[in-house]
Amino acid sequence: MTPCLTRGAPIIPRQMAGVFRAGAFAQDITPEHFPIVVNGNFKPKFVEKALDPLHARCLVLDDGRGPIAMAVVDSCVLDRAVMDEAKRLASGMTGIPAGRIFISATHTHSAPAAVSILGTDHDPRYRAWLPGKIAEGIRKAMSRRETVQVGWAVEKLPEVVQSRRWIARPDRIKRDPFGEFTTRATMHPGRRNPDWEEPSGPMNPDVNVLAVRRLDGSPLALFASFSIHYVGSDALSADYFGIFAQRVGDLLEAGGEGQSFVGLLANGVSGDAYLTNYTLEKQAPFDKQSVAETVAHAAARAYRRIDWQAWLPLDVRACDLELNVRAPKTEWAKRVLADVAAGREKPDSQSSVYAREQMILAGMPPTRMLKLQALRIGTLAMVGIPCEVFAITGLRIAAQSPFAHTFTVMLANGYDGYLPPPEQMAMGGYTTWLARSSCLEAEAEPAIIATVRRLLEGLHDGKRCPRQPEPITPYAAAVLASRPSVFWRMDELNGPCAVNAVDGARLGTFGHPTAYAMPGAQAPAFPGLGRENRVPHFIGVPFAAPLPDLGRAYTVELWFYNCMPTDARPVTGYLFACGAAGDRLAIGGTVQAPGRLVFHAGKDLAGAVAGHTEVPLRNWVAAESWHHVALVRDGERVSVYLDGRTEPELTAVTAMPARVEQMWIGGTAEGEAGFEGRCDEVAVYARALTAEDVAAHYRAACGSASGGIAGR
Repeated sequence: MTPCLTRGAPIIPRQMAGVFRAGAFAQDITPEHFPIVVNGNFKPKFVEKALDPLHARCLVLDDGRGPIAMAVVDSCVLDRAVMDEAKRLASGMTGIPAGRIFISATHTHSAPAAVSILGTDHDPRYRAWLPGKIAEGIRKAMSRRETVQVGWAVEKLPEVVQSRRWIARPDRIKRDPFGEFTTRATMHPGRRNPDWEEPSGPMNPDVNVLAVRRLDGSPLALFASFSIHYVGSDALSADYFGIFAQRVGDLLEAGGEGQSFVGLLANGVSGDAYLTNYTLEKQAPFDKQSVAETVAHAAARAYRRIDWQAWLPLDVRACDLELNVRAPKTEWAKRVLADVAAGREKPDSQSSVYAREQMILAGMPPTRMLKLQALRIGTLAMVGIPCEVFAITGLRIAAQSPFAHTFTVMLANGYDGYLPPPEQMAMGGYTTWLARSSCLEAEAEPAIIATVRRLLEGLHDGKRCPRQPEPITPYAAAVLASRPSVFWRMDELNGPCAVNAVDGARLGTFGHPTAYAMPGAQAPAFPGLGRENRVPHFIGVPFAAPLPDLGRAYTVELWFYNCMPTDARPVTGYLFACGAAGDRLAIGGTVQAPGRLVFHAGKDLAGAVAGHTEVPLRNWVAAESWHHVALVRDGERVSVYLDGRTEPELTAVTAMPARVEQMWIGGTAEGEAGFEGRCDEVAVYARALTAEDVAAHYRAACGSASGGIAGR
């Protein structure tokens, strides 16, 4: 069937089956007029010159059944109108259907404003001029197609990408621009700031590389993605994205005499990512040059591991998804803007900027139509989302994908603001504050993931790439050998349900919000827990589950990492509770035994028994901040064991509670002193473990009771 082409477009000639071709071109998009306004700031910023050129770096791939075009544009954001116009023009020039063109913005904060955001309005001349330049770059890439080999590989840089979004202590919640105390998580807390607990989400360290090389082995183009928000530069500049494009070619010794090479670096899932590690007191300095160098070297390492193919199948799926926009706070905005008019509020204050945003949103449609797109290159899939995507969303998409490897590029095919997952939306903070830069409904992220999954399934040929099962860790093997009734690994990427590792059934519910898939106790400190152990971070709301009938003897054991100071409230946090009148285990606070384990039955702390070892606020050293605890009840006798010691941390004699049918990890039924921190590997046994049983489990985590280390 002949595709419908724009009038006047050239017909794409069919090529010989089994031949893969590619062409690339870096189109200069540096503005031709100055001064010009720059995106990425609350206030308008004007510049008179460019420090380095800006480009739309373009790559066309062609498997003989229809080409696909990709363009990575040095811009903070590009909305759908700009991208659709670029696609329309490019389609007319090349015959490539607009639906087979993938465009994304790098998110450099030092490029001209093609789109209005917060306090900065766009430059109309640049906005009108840009689509034609992007289309011209795609046309030139199309005209340079030649026969190539193609392949992909992945490198990781976990030491580079860091979370910029952190969780506040419950007694240190901040005001939002609307004057309300909603900011439980926000950006850039400062180094080891005592007001903040830990990062609010996991990071994605992957450097994804798709490359093509000529038949003589010389590199033609390398498309990479990496997930840091940007590095930072004076304007105008392509930031580290532009330097990467040059350096990766240098490292591959590309672009010899009579040849050209184009490096492309797209932004991955960096809505909550940056470069500063706030857990450190000091950090080596970085700039756009050093970061580009690091990422280029990683991409070059991946390139050298590529298993080159003469041909891979290409395909594209795309669809529109309509989502609601949150209702603007117009009454609040009117009061603020009245204060501005009366001189009681500065016109460029944070509140004034957000008040203006409410009125702009009030004049816009109550829904947004998002363009979602997925590309297939053999066993590799690439997803495009028109938002600033959080790292965990990319991890969730990849985990559900049928392809061998799937990565996500953000700010693709449009701009619809930040995309906080529901649990992150509930934590508040800058990335959730209502404006054009964050306006989608609270459930937007799961709706997008579900739609993308359908796109990926539609691209796939039905033969899922086999995945190696994750080996059981020595610690988990030791626990399972002790025959628990329930064993929660607590490694879920999503809520609200957890999986019982004993039978694979879903059992129990995480509270809302919970920060999922955070780093847990792991190698090298605890090799028996694996190299990438993931755990939930509890934010004062417990995990609840039905409690099996345990009879007169039971054991609960778990790992914990406390992020709440022990002098902040009467009880620092409850680790375990069962029933209204049942057993409770907590970390003591100002009322009793600050920083030590405390056991009591029922709600009343009177008669509580305290341990003797301090388990204080985490100190950023994993080996010292994680603790293993087991509460063992044998009739009326209760013993609590800490960190593998066979001598009890505390003992108590108390009446056996009436049968209870519910348990909580990280809190109580009443919501009192919800735990602030991380819990992991929760096991419940319908018998009293011996002190040696508990100690053997701990030794397995430390690597002293197993024959090797397994990844989780």
